[in-house]
Amino acid sequence: MMTLLLLLLAVLSLVLLITVIKLHPFISFLIVCIATGLLKGMQVAPIMSSIQKGLGDVVGALMIILCVGAMLGKLVADSGAANKIASGLIQLFGTKYIQWALVLTAFIVGIPLFYGVGFVLLVPLVITVATRYNLPAVYLGLPALAALSVTHGFLPPHPSPVALAQQFNANMGMTLFYGVIIAIPTIVIAGPIFSVTLKKYTQKPMAIFASHTIANEKLPGMFPSLLAAFLPVLLIGLDSIVSSLGLQKNSFTSFTHVIGDPSVAMLISLLISIYTLGIRQSKSIQVIMGPLGDSVKEISSVLLIIAGAGALKQILLDTGISTELIKPISNLPLHPLLLAWGIAAILRVSIGSATVAGLTTAGIVAPLIASSGVNPCLMVLATGAGSLFFSHVNDGAFWMFKEYFNLTVKETIKTWSAMETIVSISGLIGVFILNYFI
Repeated sequence: MMTLLLLLLAVLSLVLLITVIKLHPFISFLIVCIATGLLKGMQVAPIMSSIQKGLGDVVGALMIILCVGAMLGKLVADSGAANKIASGLIQLFGTKYIQWALVLTAFIVGIPLFYGVGFVLLVPLVITVATRYNLPAVYLGLPALAALSVTHGFLPPHPSPVALAQQFNANMGMTLFYGVIIAIPTIVIAGPIFSVTLKKYTQKPMAIFASHTIANEKLPGMFPSLLAAFLPVLLIGLDSIVSSLGLQKNSFTSFTHVIGDPSVAMLISLLISIYTLGIRQSKSIQVIMGPLGDSVKEISSVLLIIAGAGALKQILLDTGISTELIKPISNLPLHPLLLAWGIAAILRVSIGSATVAGLTTAGIVAPLIASSGVNPCLMVLATGAGSLFFSHVNDGAFWMFKEYFNLTVKETIKTWSAMETIVSISGLIGVFILNYFI
């Protein structure tokens, strides 16, 4: 009982430090880690050793994927590849299905782009298209952002799914495969189907947010644009397919395993994209490298949050809290997938950050995987779905959507918050359906 109370105190303190006192999540994690260790009778030196181990284990495993992924996303955005994909899909689908074209654009470019980058890239594009075709911006934009949200919460190489897969010892390729299976119906439900109720929101977005048109001759070709977005997925997916076939180890299987490693796949994709989206567009290496270096600065806060969550997980392990909680949590009349989703959802509503909610949940429920036998890939997806539940006023994305689309707080809750909730619940249902078959 005391162990459970201590865990609740740690989580509550984390919520208060982040939401009420407004401390940076990394600082909040450090304070909670030290306090939890002291309350469990640990000395200062072992506490700091646990924190350092937790920081190193998590960040060391993810640094390459996240930093190289940020560079790739920046290159896709700055080169005009996302605009090229969008314009090509709009031409393919026609004005009647323009919403589906934007949803597919968001899904494709959302795979390599970090959420914040994807948001500020896609929303101006949506507003520009809405203005050009005289359509309600919310009706066009929310489905695209649903696709972006799903890729952010469910699919590697995004920070939270990658970190969760690492903490749950889940296969990255299979997590991506299952994630795509769940992502597609989730996007359709939370996007085009839900958007039927959005045509009444006819507010004109602020013109300042409309994107500047890039001359078509300055855009890269469609093939290199799609290749930059999809190559990491293809390489990781190829390794998973080959591994699932149970082939005898040979030079081919060894090769696919090397190029399918998430870090190697991201690096290969970045190097190819530097050539196809940069050098072939007559840009010098110096010009290309400047923005790529800046992109890493943009994700430094995400890295710190992930590191802090890793430190808390290690403290929970080293103090014995995680071990002591396995039996009472396992005895709760809840399926482990539902439990992971529920804890993540509560933290999401309390804290606002999907990344913090997901990774904090991982530190609590990770020991359940071994004892319950649940598929770790599905635990990643259930936790990710929970971490997207009901975005509201404590989430920066809530306010970004409100301002870009010129809505009131009440209207933003009815549109944005409702969409995020549909994504979360639909994702959970998809996880349970998959769990039935695998």
